[in-house]
Amino acid sequence: MTANMEDRLAALEAVEQIKALKHRYWRACDGKDPETFADCFIPHGAAIDYGRLGRFDDAAPMVEIFRRYGCARIDGRYAVLDMHHGTHPDIEITGPGTARGRWSLQFRQLNTVTRTETLAVGEYDDEYVRGDDGRWRMSVCRFTESWSHTRPLADDEVITEGVLDG
Repeated sequence: MTANMEDRLAALEAVEQIKALKHRYWRACDGKDPETFADCFIPHGAAIDYGRLGRFDDAAPMVEIFRRYGCARIDGRYAVLDMHHGTHPDIEITGPGTARGRWSLQFRQLNTVTRTETLAVGEYDDEYVRGDDGRWRMSVCRFTESWSHTRPLADDEVITEGVLDG
């Protein structure tokens, strides 16, 4: 082993911090929390590619779409309810304050307006940078959908919302 103990420990800590970042990002999506969502990206110039959902050269336009559609309410209820499950992290520290990661995603969404349920599976390919404040953020976030399935909800199916922090 060529790395000393301090370097190895620092790399392990960085990997854990990046895992926490990605989990915070998904919790913000599911919890309707656009401020935390935005804070998961670098302040300016993040490259975001969500495939058919859009491509952006900064997080701000995506945050606005999230506010408008992801957090939309109709008759006091959310129009969409999301569930993100990210698994199989593969994170590589690429340099001082830089890293890349790959994740598998299982996504489920209930659309309360169209009364549909969508299940999707795909892969994230991300790049991360550690800012001057010592916090890791995404500089690149690319999602490639492997497959999806949308089905109508039966008329007798009831959607019940719990408490969301957003």
